[in-house]
This record gives sequence, C-alpha cells and structure tokens, in this order.
Amino acid sequence: MRGMSRTGFLSMALSAVLLSALSGIAMAEESKPAQAKTEIVTTKNVAIEVLVEGKGPAVVLLPSQGRDSYGDYDQLSKTLAADGFKVLRPQPRGIGKSVGPMKGVDLYDFAEDVANVIDALGDKRAVVAGHAYGHFVARMTATRYPEKVRGVVVAAGSASDTAERNPLVWWAPDFAGNLSLPDEQRLAALKGAFFAKGHDATGWLKGWYPEVTAMQSEKPVPRKVWWAAGTAPILEIIPEEDPFKPRDRWDELRKQLGERVTTVTVPNASHALMPEQPAAVAEAISKWAHDLPK
Repeated sequence: MRGMSRTGFLSMALSAVLLSALSGIAMAEESKPAQAKTEIVTTKNVAIEVLVEGKGPAVVLLPSQGRDSYGDYDQLSKTLAADGFKVLRPQPRGIGKSVGPMKGVDLYDFAEDVANVIDALGDKRAVVAGHAYGHFVARMTATRYPEKVRGVVVAAGSASDTAERNPLVWWAPDFAGNLSLPDEQRLAALKGAFFAKGHDATGWLKGWYPEVTAMQSEKPVPRKVWWAAGTAPILEIIPEEDPFKPRDRWDELRKQLGERVTTVTVPNASHALMPEQPAAVAEAISKWAHDLPK
C-alpha cells in the first residue's frame, strides 16, 4: 500500500464504495416483488387478460361490479406478492384485453373464466378473493370447481337482506357508475355508500365500465346456487363502516355456514375497502391463506 500513489488509493476506495452501493441496490431489487406482467388466457371464444405478480401459491383477485382490478388492487397485489404469493388479476370480459360474449352470460360463465385462469396460471389451484360483486364470482367458482379452489375471500360482501332493508344503499353503485350523471351526484353516492368519512372518493370516479355492469346484471343466478361457496374455507373481511353489511349482520355468514368461516373486521373502511385499507386486507388474506391446507 505504501508504494501506491494517492490518486491510485482514492480510485480504489471509490471503486469499493461504488461496488458496495451497487451490491446494496441489487439486494434491494431482489427483495422487491417482480413487476406485474400481462398474460392472456384463451379458451374457445374467450380471452382473459391477467396481471401476474409474484411467485408461490396462487391468489386470484376479482373486482367489484363494473370495475377493473388495475388501480384498485395495485397495493394489495404488491404486498401479497412480497408475502410469497403468485397474485393473478383477471379482468372481466369487456375490460382491457379481455374479450368474449357479453350478452346472455352469467355467473356460470364468469366462474368458468376464473377456473380457466387458475388452470393456466395458478397451478390448477388457488385462493379466490372477490370484492363486493366479485365475491359472487368467487363463490360460484368454488361451487362449480371445488377441486380448483383452496379457499374463498369474501371482501365487503353485503348482507343477504341489504336490498330489502336499505334500497338506497343497494342502488348506490348504479349512481356511482353512471357516467352520464354529473360528477357531483356520482361523488355523493361514493361518499355515502363506498368510502368512510375523511377518505378521498374522487379516485373512484374512474374505473367504471357500464357495458360490463350490464353484462354482470343481465342474468342473475339465484343466491341459493352460489351462496355457500361449496364446502370451501371462507375468509370474510368486513369493513366496519360498510352500509351494505351493518353491524347486526356481521355474524350472518358464520351462523349460516359454521366453523369454515373466519371473520376479520377492518376499521376506518367502508364498501370500497381496497383503496382505503390495502395493508389491512393484505395482512388478513396472507395470514389466513398461508394456514390453509395445500
């Protein structure tokens, strides 16, 4: 070292610092979940666009009625991927690159779309998580394809009698997703039925697809067909301020379906839930799903 010039010594020291910094960056990048990529699952006359993120047991995230799962699920997906799951976000027909018949279809068809995604990208078995209307599809998937579903997450599911008890709340999605209405009216519906007090609802003025809402509403399947979700384990995530699920109905599902239902409540959240408390939702799903039988 004594024979080395001052310039040479500084050059070596600088190289060591840069090498250490680059190594630290590489380690940090390795610890991050991989960027979501897009896959297309094609079967017969249907093509479903799927965002794929992470590695491990598959978790399928299904959006609420008439909405996509791009922005709503970004943070949830990243967290679950970091927790060791392969997160699949199939877009409903009519959204993004998802195409297929949109007339005369129903929950049977939507469940088949999900089952095909599980076969193609989920190693043929997955947890299926549905937000609001999405839980109808999740439960139908478990009913029709029990061998493909490890468990069902019912996130912000309504009580069975919400439509009769509170029709104004029940019809709020029709106002929120009606793009022909003034933003002020739509925002009022979002604040009243979707977001807890103090949360910004303006982001949900976007992300609605009226044609998809019409498709999902055209042929309702009787609740008795899909309500029990077959015999799958169920995680119910209840936002504590959700008018679709008032407090006196929090135990409804567990009373009906017994010990296979696990219930978690999330404070400071309403029906939108995902953009309000993504970390709490991810924690509940991750803990529950890791404990499920393979």
